[in-house]
Amino acid sequence: MDKKLTEGRPLSVILKFMLPLMVGNIFQQLYNLVDTVIVGKYVGPQALAAVGSTGTIMFFIIGTCAGMVTGFSIITSQKYGSEDHDGVKRSFTNGLILSVILIIISTAVTVLLIRQILKLMNTPEDIFEMAYDYISVICWGIFATVLYNFFSALLRAIGNSTVPLISLVMSAALNVGLDLLLIARFNMGTAGAAYATIISQVVSAIFCIIYILCRVEVLTPGRQHWKPNRYVMHSELMQGIPMALQTGITASGTMIMQSAFNLFGSVAVAGVTAASKIQGITTQAMFTIGQTMSSYVGQNFGKEDYKRIRDGVKASLKIFIVYSIGAGVVTYLALPAILPVFFDQGTDIGLYLPWARTYILECTTCYFFLSMIFIYRSSIQAMGHGFLATVMGVSELTARVCASFTSMYFRSFYIAVAADPFAWVVAALIGCIMFYRLLPRYEKKQGNS
Repeated sequence: MDKKLTEGRPLSVILKFMLPLMVGNIFQQLYNLVDTVIVGKYVGPQALAAVGSTGTIMFFIIGTCAGMVTGFSIITSQKYGSEDHDGVKRSFTNGLILSVILIIISTAVTVLLIRQILKLMNTPEDIFEMAYDYISVICWGIFATVLYNFFSALLRAIGNSTVPLISLVMSAALNVGLDLLLIARFNMGTAGAAYATIISQVVSAIFCIIYILCRVEVLTPGRQHWKPNRYVMHSELMQGIPMALQTGITASGTMIMQSAFNLFGSVAVAGVTAASKIQGITTQAMFTIGQTMSSYVGQNFGKEDYKRIRDGVKASLKIFIVYSIGAGVVTYLALPAILPVFFDQGTDIGLYLPWARTYILECTTCYFFLSMIFIYRSSIQAMGHGFLATVMGVSELTARVCASFTSMYFRSFYIAVAADPFAWVVAALIGCIMFYRLLPRYEKKQGNS
């Protein structure tokens, strides 16, 4: 089911590749949302706030690791686009070796530091231990996150977005069942939700591994491909490190932003947590277009078809002008109806709705800028300029940190919420400028050759 993204009308190729990915990503968000809903209903609003307070830490850990291994797969997509199948297999084996090293280092660092990080983030005392129980399990399960994201990224690199979808749907169903078993039946609290997530990711990873070994010859290495290759590893690290740094930089900003939210108490944290979970579903399309453009631009860059890259970016922007407006309106209007799902029947939703509504209103107005970030950043990275794309992450961090510290100084929830949309606008505009200065260089170079 691998597919050449170097052929066909860019708009239709992008949509066909993107839609299965988007469904899969939405399922992933749904089972994260199920964690939150079941925790809120069976353990209580404080547990909901506890899980929510670790969301930015989880984003930092998972996002950094996923960014690293996705960067490894950029080399795979470029080799596949240039029809260098031997290079595809070497990128697979060397990327796997680097992924194992990443697992060891990430697990050791996070397990040792996680309690201190929770303290630095002003985690409220009434939810501190529940938050620690949840995020510590996530830290021990980093291996599952890394392996699943690595094998899924490899499949996307060769144009296969269907198998990652199947594995996620299967994983989502398993996660729901485990949530109900571990939390509702065995009373394992927030830790039960984390165990359910990790086990589900392990199953997804195993499914992808079996599929690759049995069905994808171009990714199945021979004995000669397992020898570590310094050049390949260096190339993958030059793509993986900037992507990890960029995600880490962005996540650092969201952790500071969460620290600002924490100052307003567990009610505010619970309201924002519920709202962000709802928003997480509607914004998965933005994340998905990033994954799509990484594979699309990577393959076409390997083929040196720069006009097709320009046309693909233009088509993606057209899609998301429409999507951003529709998603923003639907999210805001649906919020009051969906919010009660996160709480038990005895909870006064009126306490949480004002916090959640403010958060959603400010964010939805800037959805298109969030789309631009993923489109331009992934395109720049797929062209081999990972460190240049990191500039977008630095600008996003700077904007988010400035807004967050300003909100802490003035004790303003409105400014705290504005940290995200402000960061999106700044990073999107910088990404736009960089992309349209970078691409013409390749077009000009091609014209002169």
